[in-house]
Amino acid sequence: MPAIEGTTDSWAAWVERWYATSTLTLKVRRTFRIIMAKAGRWLVEEYPEITAPDQWTRQTCAAWVAKVDRLAVGEYVQREYGLSKRDGEPVSPRTKAGYLTATRTFFRDCQEWEWIPRRFDPARALATPRSVHALIGPNPRMIADDIWAKLLWAGLNLEPEDLPANSSGPCYPMELIRAVTLTWLFSGQRSDEIARLRVGCIRWQHDGAPIPGDSRDVLAKDAVCLLDVPTHKTGTAFTKPVDPLLGQAIEAWQAIRPDQPTMLDRKTSEHVDLLFAMRARRVAKTYINGTIIPSLCRKAGVPTADVRGNITSHRARSTIASQLYNAKEPMTLFEPPRVRWGLDFV
Repeated sequence: MPAIEGTTDSWAAWVERWYATSTLTLKVRRTFRIIMAKAGRWLVEEYPEITAPDQWTRQTCAAWVAKVDRLAVGEYVQREYGLSKRDGEPVSPRTKAGYLTATRTFFRDCQEWEWIPRRFDPARALATPRSVHALIGPNPRMIADDIWAKLLWAGLNLEPEDLPANSSGPCYPMELIRAVTLTWLFSGQRSDEIARLRVGCIRWQHDGAPIPGDSRDVLAKDAVCLLDVPTHKTGTAFTKPVDPLLGQAIEAWQAIRPDQPTMLDRKTSEHVDLLFAMRARRVAKTYINGTIIPSLCRKAGVPTADVRGNITSHRARSTIASQLYNAKEPMTLFEPPRVRWGLDFV
């Protein structure tokens, strides 16, 4: 992280002290550090006499909440290079709520750790305005049914010539690529969860009893394929039923997967056998957005963006969840599918 600039040395030292002490995840700490640095630049402009959090009052909090409510993209940033096309436009309600959440967390921690006296209640003085809350809600960016059906067809029929390659072919074995592709299309998981799946994450059951994946004693349609999902953004590890096509693709990759060294799972701090790893390196979670999705779009003859924006890895999750919720018998992403998700459109 670059050194904080544009604030007083005292404010920057307080922010760095909080950053070094907080037990939030690294990504969240970095985001909150950036937001509190912006608050420091705002203080320099509006309240230069305030250089430390113990000088904040309820009036200061009210002024900061009002400023956040009117904040524009690009204000109080440290580096202007690469600003989005929305530079100068109002920030979204969800971003406003995030700024105030970061500020509440910073002052709550400073008070609870007895770094500063308790002069106000952060939960009340820095609460997100009701007018902002009212504008925040679910906004699933579903992929249209016709485009989704074409992407499913492309994923089920993916060939080496459909992928970017060098003189020796695609950078990964096709078994790995197909497994990653079908996991994105059928599991409804986040890209980080897909990249962190572990060897042996697929299990099969029939009438509640475990069976081998290649068993010939039970018809495939009668067996339930289970996927073990690791600890994720909002909860602990869990197991969910998935389409057998996904299980078969993962087992095909596991059958030829070369031995790989265990790798650190940064979320759980464990050394594990990552399923999608090759040449002693994990497959990046950006591989789906950067390679798989563009290749599927080319094969399916659909654009990489629609009226709702770019087709990204998370939009498959939104699409599957919406299809399940709007079904005749509504379900969630944690329930077993009664039909193969989306295949009825093919």
